[in-house]
Amino acid sequence: MTLTLPNIKIPRILLRDPDRLGGTVEGAFLCGDARFENGLLSAISPASGPCDTLLMPPLVEPHCHLDKCHTVDRLEDIGGDLTAAIEAQRADKINWTDADIRNRALRGIEEYTRAGTGLIRSHVDWGDEAEPPLSWQVLTELAADTPGLQLCSLTSAIQMADPAFAKTASDAIPDGHALGVFVFNQPDHNIGIEQAFQQAQRLNLPLDFHVDEGLAPDLRGLEKIADTAIATRHDGPILCGHAVSLASQPADDVRRIADKLARANITVAALPTTNLYLQGRTNGTPRQRGLTMLHELRRAGVRIVIGADNVRDAFCPVGRHDPLRTLELAVLAGHLDPPFDQWLPAITTDAAHALGQAPMYVDNTPISRLLHAKAGDLSTLISGAPLAPIPQE
Repeated sequence: MTLTLPNIKIPRILLRDPDRLGGTVEGAFLCGDARFENGLLSAISPASGPCDTLLMPPLVEPHCHLDKCHTVDRLEDIGGDLTAAIEAQRADKINWTDADIRNRALRGIEEYTRAGTGLIRSHVDWGDEAEPPLSWQVLTELAADTPGLQLCSLTSAIQMADPAFAKTASDAIPDGHALGVFVFNQPDHNIGIEQAFQQAQRLNLPLDFHVDEGLAPDLRGLEKIADTAIATRHDGPILCGHAVSLASQPADDVRRIADKLARANITVAALPTTNLYLQGRTNGTPRQRGLTMLHELRRAGVRIVIGADNVRDAFCPVGRHDPLRTLELAVLAGHLDPPFDQWLPAITTDAAHALGQAPMYVDNTPISRLLHAKAGDLSTLISGAPLAPIPQE
C-alpha cells in the first residue's frame, strides 16, 4: 500500500537516514512530498506546493510524577523550598486511595496522549517500607494497559544503603521498569548509590537518580554516581535528573564531572519547571535560575534530555504534561537559542535512548504513530502549534 503526504517538512535530525530519501534540504529540514510504502516513509519527491506541514515522531517524557500530579487544589501550604514541598506532599498522602491515585494518573496520561507523547517514565514515591506502596501497585496496573508507560521506584539513598531494603524493593520492579534513588548528601548516600548499582546489575534494571537537587556546592552525588558507573563498568541506561548543584560549582569542577559523565555514558535530565519554582528561594525575587549546566554538559558530550517533572502538585503548582511545552520553558530558562532542531532529540530520540528504548525516527516509525502540525518552522511548533496523528483513511 502506497500513500503520499504532500508538502511535508521533516527535521533532518529526526531522520535515521536522511540522505537516502531524496527531497530538498531547506536548512534544518528535508522537504517535499513524502511517500509511504507499507506504512513506512520510503522516499521524498519534489514538493507540489509550499511545505507548511511538519512531520514528527512521538514525543518522549523522560521524567514525571504521575502519582503526585493534580493535587495542588487540595494542598494548603504551597510555596517554599524542596523540603517544604516534600513535607506538604507527604501530608497529602492521607488522600491517596486507589481511586484517587488512578484518576489523577489517568488524567496525566490522557494529557500526555493529547500532546503526542508515546513514551513516558513516571517516578513513584516508595514510602517508608521495603514492600511496594499502594501507588506502585496502582500504576503498575495502569502500565500494563498503557503502552509506553515506564515506572521508576523513587527510594532514598538512606533506604538503599540497607542491603535488605535494597533487595526487597528492587525485586518488586518488573522487567521494563527502572530503579530510582533520591541522592541528597544523606548519611551513607555513597553506600546507597553502590547498592543501587549492585541491584541494577543483578536484575538488569535501568537506573534513574534524583541527584543534587539544590544549589549548595557541596552536593556531590552526581560525581559519585559517575565514579561508580566507571568503576563497575556499568553498561545499562543511567539517567540523572536535576543535577542543579553543578551551577554553583567552579568551572574546573564542572568540566571534570562532565568528562566523567560522558565517559560513563550517563544522561542528564534538565527539569526546568520544578527547579525554577523551588530553587534559589529568598524572601524576595530569586537571583539564581535553579537549572543544571545544559550547555556545558552538552559540549562535553553528555546527552541531555528535558522533562516536565512535577505538574500541579506541592513541588510545582502549575505546569503541563506536554514535552513541547517543557522544551519551550527550557528555551527561556536555559537560553537554548535557535536553531531549535539541535534540542528536539531531548524530547524524542535522545530521551528514548535514555529510557533504554530504541529511538523512534520519522523514517522507522509507522505512519499510524507519526504526528503532524501546521507549522513552517520549529519556533511555531514549540510555541504551541498542536501536534496531531495523521488521519488514516
